[in-house]
Amino acid sequence: MPRLSDEVRSHLSKARESALLAVETYNRPGASFRSGGYIVLMCIAWTAMFHAIFFKRKIKPFYRKQTHRRHFELVDGDRKAWELSTCLQEFWGANNPPAKTNILFFIGLRNKIEHRSMPSLDISIFGECQALLFNFEDILVSQFGEKYALNESLSLALQFSRIRSERQDRSIRSLHSSLARNISSYVNTFRSSLSTRILNDPRFSYKVFLIPKPANRQSSADTSVEWVKFDPLQPDEMDRYDRIVSLIKPSATVTPTLQAAAGITKDVRVVDRTDALAVALIDPNKSHPYVQKTLLKHINDRLNFSKPNLINSYDLLAVRRSLDVESKPNFFYKGIFGPSQYSDAFADWIIQCYVDDNQFFTNARVAYKATTISDRKQS
Repeated sequence: MPRLSDEVRSHLSKARESALLAVETYNRPGASFRSGGYIVLMCIAWTAMFHAIFFKRKIKPFYRKQTHRRHFELVDGDRKAWELSTCLQEFWGANNPPAKTNILFFIGLRNKIEHRSMPSLDISIFGECQALLFNFEDILVSQFGEKYALNESLSLALQFSRIRSERQDRSIRSLHSSLARNISSYVNTFRSSLSTRILNDPRFSYKVFLIPKPANRQSSADTSVEWVKFDPLQPDEMDRYDRIVSLIKPSATVTPTLQAAAGITKDVRVVDRTDALAVALIDPNKSHPYVQKTLLKHINDRLNFSKPNLINSYDLLAVRRSLDVESKPNFFYKGIFGPSQYSDAFADWIIQCYVDDNQFFTNARVAYKATTISDRKQS
């Protein structure tokens, strides 16, 4: 990676230090402004990181005067820098990935807590807070490399929620009821405006089960919790998810919520016999609702594409063949007589691939064409 300019490195340093300070604030025992401090500091971290990205791209993240576009607006003699909401627009444009929605959620929340008292929201927004941090590091590493990752500086926070009684929880909620009403209304209204797809996406709200990991040998005693990154394109990782979920044994059928969280595409009945297998396949017309025509319309609508930039059947074919989508049952289904069918998971994945890399379809075409030419030569 080329050497970064002093301006980029200074903003990177500010971004990382703000994020680390945010986590330190959140994990500090006895802190009464835990979520509030975390949110404010993480907004600063995101803003500084975006500014570093723009400077790296030779873009000056400052507002220009409407009357003279070559000159910048000034505040107390300094150029007026883009706020976080403007940075989101410049970075993602018209695209609205779950990570962007997550930040928008916290921008609104930050604006409220800066002007009024902050009730205890730690439990209710923990998933969104965790996603805000993970998304930050994902973009930080993708833009600047592993050298700037935060994971070497962070560890899993100790959780004392098992000690707190239901009576204590009710007392805390009662204490903050008058303060919390407005902010809680904002949180509920924001969440209710989102689709189920966004709400369940870990880039908007990261929800996990913490499973005690018994040490059956000395070498395993150092780790009590194992983090598994979800990636539907990695069968081995999916298998690890299945094994983790198998440790959670409800008395009846596995719930749809648990299935969605684990990425399971089958209904599974848990039984006592270890040698028994009871599996009922979901109707493919429900699990894979799109045919080619409806999938293309869905993708183009969500990406706000119009002629002549519409994604077409050749783009879809190139993605299918170059990335071996047809071997992934979570994405693709082909019956004996019917047309090819695609899942919501595949639609979400292909859209996110384009959001992350605007050359995604172009690269898929090139890869598919190269494979086709190679196959012809071999034949």
